[in-house]
Amino acid sequence: MTTLTGPRLPPRSGRPRQLVVLLHGFGADGNDLIDLAHAWQPLLPDAAFVSPHAPEPCLQGFGRQWFPLTFRDPHERWRGVNRAAPTLDAFLDAELAETGLDESRLALVGFSQGCMMALHVALRRKRRLAALVGLSGMLVIEEGKGPESLKPAIRSVPPVLLVHGDQDDVIPVEALFLSADLLSGAEVPVEWHLSAGMGHGIDEGALHHAGLFLAQRLGESLPR
Repeated sequence: MTTLTGPRLPPRSGRPRQLVVLLHGFGADGNDLIDLAHAWQPLLPDAAFVSPHAPEPCLQGFGRQWFPLTFRDPHERWRGVNRAAPTLDAFLDAELAETGLDESRLALVGFSQGCMMALHVALRRKRRLAALVGLSGMLVIEEGKGPESLKPAIRSVPPVLLVHGDQDDVIPVEALFLSADLLSGAEVPVEWHLSAGMGHGIDEGALHHAGLFLAQRLGESLPR
């Protein structure tokens, strides 16, 4: 199985009491999201951040991918998240063992294809994660099926925040509402934030809402 590597930011306080794993999108790599760690570190001074490079080189010749996308096969996302899940699971297990933490101190943050991976894996972990933030992505389920197919697969229910730009032309904003409906239908509580005028990216509003969500779920005292 592929061992993932990527950039890291150690906790400002010196000792990790939380772990935040950042999962990049299709055609990027771990360097694309590590700046989120710098933005959130004031809210999470005890958190260790890691942003692993996805396991495969992107077929289009740039960056990395969690799984290939041709956008021609309606089943490729479902096959892809299932194929990549064991590698991500093993990475999370290794990071928790290294830091001496458990899932109650772990948060996953995924952007675009990384959001697909975060949602797929977190719901199927044996133990509940502290938080999951999905940015500009979607929940992947088997083509043609609904919440009834998701519920039996769920092993733990983390708090979920979905964030999306209302002008996203890569993964349309409808994906946020569809994902929220699917999660709610499977009895997974979900919050969401819509970034007005934002395309396929992360704006200051998204950073702010996601940072507060992570700090609250990881038990940090918020600034007054």
